[in-house]
Amino acid sequence: MQRLEDITAPIQQELQDFEKHFQNTMHSDVALLDKVTNYIVKRKGKQMRPMFVFLSAKMLGEIGPTTFDATTLVELLHTATLVHDDVVDDAAERRGFFSVNALWKNKIAVLVGDYMLSRILLLSIEKRNLDLLEIVARAVQEMSEGELLQIEKARHLDITEEIYYEVIRKKTASLIATCCEAGALSVGAASERANMRRFGELIGLAFQVKDDIFDYGTGEQIGKPTGIDIREQKMTLPLIYALQNAPTAIQKELKYIIKNKFDDSKSVQRAIQLVWESGGVQYAQKRMEALAQEAIHLLDAYPNNAAKASLLALVNFTMTREK
Repeated sequence: MQRLEDITAPIQQELQDFEKHFQNTMHSDVALLDKVTNYIVKRKGKQMRPMFVFLSAKMLGEIGPTTFDATTLVELLHTATLVHDDVVDDAAERRGFFSVNALWKNKIAVLVGDYMLSRILLLSIEKRNLDLLEIVARAVQEMSEGELLQIEKARHLDITEEIYYEVIRKKTASLIATCCEAGALSVGAASERANMRRFGELIGLAFQVKDDIFDYGTGEQIGKPTGIDIREQKMTLPLIYALQNAPTAIQKELKYIIKNKFDDSKSVQRAIQLVWESGGVQYAQKRMEALAQEAIHLLDAYPNNAAKASLLALVNFTMTREK
């Protein structure tokens, strides 16, 4: 598996420039707001979303100010949703650091998230990037719908694979799709925006399936306790497959554990074992690989260049990551 440092080589300068650009975008004369946003910026993750924007743009054209604008809008949206999610989930940590709501309480966290969303609107209007605003606004809508759809369908043990894909398409894949579409649009490749959006959507779907598979591995392997989804009675692809395809006796045992023993460690481990034995994890792995391959084929039409090679490597990294 390639290192992220190698994958980002064609856009290394852009990523460095973007860090300063994003900090300037987040600056406020309100001292408390500036303190919180600086805390968030300094604890950024792998910058996967900026990578998708910049690589999509560079594969199709020449990166310019509009690409930086596009990346800023996407990163503002992503950051705002993380801050709001931590409030909704009452999470005390984010990537190993204290969450905003843990340090400054829920009210401030919600207001900071709102501030970021307002920056999306103002920056789009100031720069006359209304096409980019439309893409990002659609992502906000779909991500909200995805969250609500998941809540609506939670604990429904008869949830179908189709509903599962609809939830993760809206909740997770829509943002990666937005990255790739915005990247294309930012370099004047409007004719490719639909294709790149579909590319990003497929990668987003595969990314989430990979995350759901992690829950059925070992804690040491993936860096977090296993069985969290089962404890939360969350219906993900490995479990959905097992409930629909395992022998009747195993289906009944799984349903009993999810309904009545989801907070018992031994029962959760038993459920994990049953999902493995029923082929649920293996099926999810195959579906993830199929989604990734479909995405890769969408890039066949484009000339080979360093950005395309890195974009393909980023797909592989997403599929083979261990956390």
